[in-house]
Amino acid sequence: PMRIRLTKLAKIISRIGYIGAILASISNIFNTVFISNNFDEAIIMSLITNPKYVVDLVIETVTLAVTIIIVCVPEGLPMMVALVLSSNMKRMLKNNVLVRKAVGIETSGSMNVLLTDKTGTLTKGKLSVIGICLPDDTHFNTLDDMKDDLKNIFIDALLYNNDAYFEDNQVTGGNSTDKAILTFVGKIPLTKKIEDKIQFNSENKYSYVKLNDGKGYYKGASEVLIKLATFYIDNDCNKKYIKDKREMLKKIDTFTSSGIRVLSILQNNTLLGFILLRDEIREEASSTLKTIEEAGIHTIMITGDDINTSRSIADSLGMLKRDSLVISHDELESMSDMEIYKYYKKIRVIARALPKDKARVAKILEQNNLVVGMTGDGVNDAPALKSADVGISLGSGSEVAKEASDIVIIDNNIKSIESAVLFGRTIFKSIRKFIIFQLTMNLIALFLSIVGPLLGISTPITIMQMLWLNMIMDTLAGLAYSYEYPIKRYMKEKPIRKDEPILNKYMYSAILLISIYSFILLSSFLKSDIVYMFIRNSRKTLMTAFFSLFVFISVFNAFNARTERLNLFANILKNKVFIVILLF
Repeated sequence: PMRIRLTKLAKIISRIGYIGAILASISNIFNTVFISNNFDEAIIMSLITNPKYVVDLVIETVTLAVTIIIVCVPEGLPMMVALVLSSNMKRMLKNNVLVRKAVGIETSGSMNVLLTDKTGTLTKGKLSVIGICLPDDTHFNTLDDMKDDLKNIFIDALLYNNDAYFEDNQVTGGNSTDKAILTFVGKIPLTKKIEDKIQFNSENKYSYVKLNDGKGYYKGASEVLIKLATFYIDNDCNKKYIKDKREMLKKIDTFTSSGIRVLSILQNNTLLGFILLRDEIREEASSTLKTIEEAGIHTIMITGDDINTSRSIADSLGMLKRDSLVISHDELESMSDMEIYKYYKKIRVIARALPKDKARVAKILEQNNLVVGMTGDGVNDAPALKSADVGISLGSGSEVAKEASDIVIIDNNIKSIESAVLFGRTIFKSIRKFIIFQLTMNLIALFLSIVGPLLGISTPITIMQMLWLNMIMDTLAGLAYSYEYPIKRYMKEKPIRKDEPILNKYMYSAILLISIYSFILLSSFLKSDIVYMFIRNSRKTLMTAFFSLFVFISVFNAFNARTERLNLFANILKNKVFIVILLF
């Protein structure tokens, strides 16, 4: 968004520069040829017929025009943008936010919609197995509570159909689910060989292994695997026929409705039971989501969990309202792009989501002029992270996801996303402050160059002085504004539209009013009889005093542009760089 806005601003400034240069040139010629010669026709005719005089006048006018164009262009702006991004990147690192692409910070501040993962972002990301439930409702807290025959079956099912492994007594490899299950099983030596294996993927929603003893084990989503099951086993390892699969699904619903994640385990076509996992919600997640909501950012949780578990967690986080929608991948797939955009403010949860669901939702919202942020950690999330306006990967995520993202949340905490939004908004406001400052000073110089000669004030600001103001003072001001401190009240404001220009009504009024006021003050200084009473030495002394006044107007304008509040010193001590530069 910032690139788009800066491009539009450049066009506006270019037009001001060209128009100003033309008007100043005409004004300078009119003053030199007509006013200076008291409109004497004979003198004027003798001058304009003198080739040397005409050439000198043209060179002077062209030099003035080029200088005005240079002055109108805010050369300090690119440096200021680079500085404000880099200084805030350093600050954000202290808040566990690693910025890979600087422009991603500013984009975060413009975010309208956040598509967020559940595991690791809203929850602690530390899954733990809280027990096993058999199809006959028998519960076990540990494997040791089972009879030996049943225990051995579950050990094979959970140990071999698992990508995690022990290394130096630490569980590593695999995903968080595999790690939690292996921790639950414990360190047991592998005595059998795997003959065939199907990795888990979001399309199948299960993983499968076949061992050298001829037995195959499935692990995955209950709604998929129960369809494959014909029998189930009881506590005594007796195989029984499943009469009503709907009853099995109802049992699962009782767990998922309370926020427990459930995985079904099959041995060939026999349902062994259900692994019950829980991931604790982060203490700060609820308050952070509320702050993000107050900032005008709509949050949608996109998760691979089933719809009941997802709804329960979203409700615990305070995300759900009366008209909120909790939908599944199948429901999302049946909706048209227009329907998704129409109802996106009501959609709070997308359950059993595939990686392509994130990319699709992001693309639809972006096409409707919204700024979309997205969190992800897996290899499959990379395309979606790349396509979002601001891709946010998790510190525990894959290297591919991190490479595709703009920002990496080192601690996986959604609180850090709040920080990214706040810093993004601070950056945009800092850029606006600098633009108010520089365009005001440029406009004052432009007024003096255009109107000054008509008032009989020939070149009130010399070309060298214009360049000094433009290159030295404006550059230092850019450095000063780069270190503006993030203020919490920015999070109470609504996001800025993607198509909103940098210059708003407040900025236009501030720039024009201060420019006109300063121009009147400077013109009065030059034309006032009182000034001549104190400055009698020479014109050089008068113009030195005039230039000093211009410089101090610039200094005070720096305070003026820094805040829209009546108190010009509001939060001034939080930007010590500003104070040092202004004193300098």
